[in-house]
Amino acid sequence: MIKISDFQLKDVVNVSDGKRLGNIGDIDINLNSGKIEAVIVGGSGRMLGFFGKDEDIVIPWKNIIKIGEDVILVRYKSAEYSFTEDEG
Repeated sequence: MIKISDFQLKDVVNVSDGKRLGNIGDIDINLNSGKIEAVIVGGSGRMLGFFGKDEDIVIPWKNIIKIGEDVILVRYKSAEYSFTEDEG
């Protein structure tokens, strides 16, 4: 079993290009089933926050490939996955 606080400390890495996406800032839980639907990687600030921040990255749970000691490997393509309230 893993605690959410431990989950948030791990780096999220995209296996498609090897880039670090960030850390998990939030999770989306289906209240009816109690299952995690997606993890949300918080957008990073640009230029010390002067020009706003990047959009949050929503990664569906099915796209998590492996949760390791220090890293969470995910399959993510920016235009392919967009989260809407209608999903789920």
